[in-house]
Amino acid sequence: MSSHRHSSNFPTRRPNSKDEDKEEIWKPMLDSISSGKRLPEKSLLVLGGTPETQREFLESVSTEASTNRRPPDRGRKPPIANQFALGYTYQDVLDTDHEDTLARLSLYLLATPSPSFTPLIKPYLNPRTLPHTLVVILLDWNYPWLWIRQLRDWIRVLRSLILSLDDAAKEVLEENISTLQDKGRSMGGADGNSALDNVKVPLGPGEWDEPLGIPLCVVCQNADKIEALERERGWKEEQFDFILQYLRTILLKHGSSLVYTMPTAPGSLQTLIHSTLGIKSLLKQKQLKHNVTDRDRVLVPPNWDSWAKIRILREGFDVEGVSEKWSVDIDPPRHMMPAPNGQATAGAEEHENGTVPPEEDEGPTATTVYEETIRNPETEFSLTTLHTKQANGLEVSSKDGQNFLKEQVDILEVLRREDEAEAAIKAARKDVDPTYRTWSEDVSGVVEEHIGPVQFNMGGIQVNADEMVKRLQDREASRSSEPEAPGSPTPDPNKMDNEKLMSFFSGLINKGSGSSAK
Repeated sequence: MSSHRHSSNFPTRRPNSKDEDKEEIWKPMLDSISSGKRLPEKSLLVLGGTPETQREFLESVSTEASTNRRPPDRGRKPPIANQFALGYTYQDVLDTDHEDTLARLSLYLLATPSPSFTPLIKPYLNPRTLPHTLVVILLDWNYPWLWIRQLRDWIRVLRSLILSLDDAAKEVLEENISTLQDKGRSMGGADGNSALDNVKVPLGPGEWDEPLGIPLCVVCQNADKIEALERERGWKEEQFDFILQYLRTILLKHGSSLVYTMPTAPGSLQTLIHSTLGIKSLLKQKQLKHNVTDRDRVLVPPNWDSWAKIRILREGFDVEGVSEKWSVDIDPPRHMMPAPNGQATAGAEEHENGTVPPEEDEGPTATTVYEETIRNPETEFSLTTLHTKQANGLEVSSKDGQNFLKEQVDILEVLRREDEAEAAIKAARKDVDPTYRTWSEDVSGVVEEHIGPVQFNMGGIQVNADEMVKRLQDREASRSSEPEAPGSPTPDPNKMDNEKLMSFFSGLINKGSGSSAK
């Protein structure tokens, strides 16, 4: 009993300070393991395009360049919300074997370069995210004449957005500029084992003149339309080279990369984006190789281009002039300058329909020079001043319907007056000379004389219509001259004529059939 009572009354064991120390040891260890397996977060700010072309870009980003296949979906496919204002989706970047996840890529999508949307982007550009963010501007080969204007509008939005950031974010941008300018500019080569790794290539003329602090990549989609432009619009190599030289010149000022893609062949787009964001494969190191010779597969990596390389493509291109004018074009106008509270003053000077006030005309700009050469076919059939004669052009510009009808009314009025004047002249001549005959009357007599009498076949007998009508008229005249019997009803002349014609033709038919029977 005592033993039982003793066991039941035995006090429970309480943790001491040593147990608490063990708990404090395990917690930091678990936290460190959890943070070690946390995925690196990268951001992609996609500007321009349409909801459809943005989706095509997302497909191209997730497509392997070597196999041209998308990685298998793991579970539920992330939704894409890009129909209104600022859209969002995400992608998990998988390694080559599709087993390890290298990073989580967050994509923010904006299609309209309106300053009103700037406050939507600003929260995602902070000191933590800026070192891991890439800006992508989408252009479409269906509308190459709009490219420079679109680039100008987006660069203005980005510059006004950068000006509105706080001091901490601007310090990070300054650090990014230094890092981006030095990236890949060593003289040691690609292997990185040379003694010249620490020797940096100095910046050349026109390079990094207008740095943004955020890496920039311009993607020209639907490069397969280049062949259609050549076949249907009559474009030549001069136009394509001019566009490429223009893009490379202005993008060189921002340290931007350039790539042409098409839905069936995204090329090195994925490799370019991953290398810019610092996403490296654990199994295979992918190298970027420039390409400026294949007009539908262009790739210009960052920190590779220069004015000398741009001039090689085609002589006569004004690199200096375009570079200088572009610096003026991208200055944000007054309605996009940040207000004292850090937001763009877009609504202050916008019109009621949402458009911004027109800019003052200060002579040719980089945008107008480009658009004078690469023309919009909807406004002018001659697309370029380099090639004004469109030998195989299929489209022509049509006039406005009301203007066309007005011109036709004027033409008809002139013709009516001419007819009236001619009729008056003919009437006056006939009054003076009754024997005067017009040209049309003379022609009518000549035609009748040329074709001769009208004949037709009746039961095998060739009948002269004119002679037959004359005989009927003579017979009718002779009968009408005979006296009528008193009290006889007055016959209907129309009925009599019909009966006489029927009996006459019947006699001819019977005569023809009788003669043939013999």
